[in-house]
Amino acid sequence: MSFVQIIEFRTSKIDEMRAIGDEWEAAAAGDRKARRQVMCEDRDQPGRYFNIVFFDSHEEAMENSNLPVTQEFSQKMMALGDGPPTFYNLDVLDDRS
Repeated sequence: MSFVQIIEFRTSKIDEMRAIGDEWEAAAAGDRKARRQVMCEDRDQPGRYFNIVFFDSHEEAMENSNLPVTQEFSQKMMALGDGPPTFYNLDVLDDRS
């Protein structure tokens, strides 16, 4: 079953956070499990962001989270946040285009 993780966070340092995300993507290139990633900013609440990450399964998402490179970069990104992130872990029941 497909799996989506939504990470809601706030930051005043989005450019720095995106740069670290780019570094993680390059460092994890051969090992990462994410199929797709979409970054969004809330129009009604500037500084509030959502990172939507698509995986083939919950198991692959957990493998991705447990990669040493993911752990390293996660700490760097959390340091740039204005408070802790909120994670939403979602099993995809229906996906239509």
